[in-house]
Amino acid sequence: MADLFDTPDASSNAPRPLADRLRPKTLGEVIGQAQVLGAEAPLGVMLEAGTLGSIIFWGPPGVGKTTIARLLADATDLHFVQISAIFTGVPELRKVFEAAKLRRKTGQGTLLFVDEIHRFNKAQQDGFLPHMEDGTILLVGATTENPSFELNAALLSRSQVLVLQRLSEGDLEKLAQRAERELGRELPLDPSARTALLEMADGDGRALLNLIEQVTSWKVAQPLSTENLTTRLMKRAANYDKSGDGHYNLISALHKSVRGSDPDAALYWFARMLEAGEDPRFLARRMTRMAVEDIGLADPQAQAVCIDSWNTYERLGSPEGELALSQALVYLALAPKSNANYVAYKAARKAAKKTGSLMPPKHILNAPTKLMEEQGYGAGYAYDHDAEDGFSGQNYFPDEMKREQFYAPIERGFERDLKKRVDYFAKLRRERNKP
Repeated sequence: MADLFDTPDASSNAPRPLADRLRPKTLGEVIGQAQVLGAEAPLGVMLEAGTLGSIIFWGPPGVGKTTIARLLADATDLHFVQISAIFTGVPELRKVFEAAKLRRKTGQGTLLFVDEIHRFNKAQQDGFLPHMEDGTILLVGATTENPSFELNAALLSRSQVLVLQRLSEGDLEKLAQRAERELGRELPLDPSARTALLEMADGDGRALLNLIEQVTSWKVAQPLSTENLTTRLMKRAANYDKSGDGHYNLISALHKSVRGSDPDAALYWFARMLEAGEDPRFLARRMTRMAVEDIGLADPQAQAVCIDSWNTYERLGSPEGELALSQALVYLALAPKSNANYVAYKAARKAAKKTGSLMPPKHILNAPTKLMEEQGYGAGYAYDHDAEDGFSGQNYFPDEMKREQFYAPIERGFERDLKKRVDYFAKLRRERNKP
C-alpha cells in the first residue's frame, strides 16, 4: 500500500538544495549534538541496547532534528513517516495510524516524525497515546518551544525529552568545509568574511548552507571582505518569538542581570531583545517591575526613573526613545538592591488570606451612629498627633491576631534610614505597651 506521507525518491534528477544534498547518511556523520548522540549519551545508549523509545527533540531551527529522526529510523529498521502539525489534521492522522497498523501486521514498525508537534492541540496530542502504547508507532516529535509548557503531561510521560543545541562556530566551520567539498570549490571569502558568514547563520546549519549556496553562485574575481559580504547578504533573523520560549529566556536573563548589578550584561540582553523586534514598551514595563521588586525602598527614586524613561520613550518614539530606556536600565543595575518590601507584601497577602474575616480592633473604627458608639466603636482611640513624639503605640491588628512584622528593611541604600525608623518605633511601641 502506498503511503501518502512517503518522501520523494532522493535519486530524482530534479535540482536539490545544498542542505538536502549534504544531509548525513548515518548518525556518525551528524555534526554537533554529541550530548545526545555520543556513546554514553541517551541515543547512543538506546541504540546500543536496541531499546529505542519515543522521543521529543527540543531545540532551535536548523540543528538536525529531522535528520536525526530519519537516521534513527534507518538505524532501527523502522519505516520513516514524516508529518507536520501545521498541515496535518485529524483525517490525515487517522490515515497515518491505519497505514502504520497495516505495516505492523507485516512485521514492519513505523517511526512517526512529527515536526512542530507543539502546534497540535490537547485532543490531537492525546490521539497519539494509544498508538504509542500498543506499539503501532514510535513517536519522535520536534519542537522549538519548551515541551513543559506546550505538550500534555501524558505525552511527556511516555517520551524522553532530548535537548538539541544551536551549532557552535566550530560545528558550522565543519559544515562549511563539507559544503566546499560537495561543491568542489572554496568559498570566495577572506578569513574575516568567512567568520562573519558563520556568525550570520547564528547556530543554524540549514541557514548556513543556504547562505553558502548564495555566496558560491556569485561571480567574483577575488575573495570578498566582510564589508563586501555584509553588503550583499542580510544577517539571518534571530530565533525569537515574542510569545515563545526565546522571549521568556531573554527577559529572564535581562531581569537577573539587573538583579545581579551587572549593567553590561543587562545592556546586552536589552539590545538582543530590541534587535529581535521586541516592543520597547514591554521592556519599559518589565524594568518598572524590576524597580519595585528588586530595588524597592533601597532606592525609591528607581521607580520614578523608570516611569520618566517610559514617558520619554512615548514622546520620542524609536529609535531615540530606546536610549532613555537604556539609561534607566543602567541606573537599575547599579542601584542598591532590596526585596524587603516585596517579601513583606507577599507575607501580608498570605496573612490576609488566612485571617480575612477578622474585624479591626474597635478602638480604630469610626462611630458615625449612636448604635455604633454604644457598641464601643472608637472607644479608647489615642490620636497619635496628641501623643508624645506623635506616636501612640496602639495596636492596629485584629484583637484575635498576634502582631506580625512583615517589613524587615535591610542595611543598604535608603533602607538604612527606614530601618532606623522601624527600630525606633518598635522600641517606643514596647515602652508604651509595658504592663
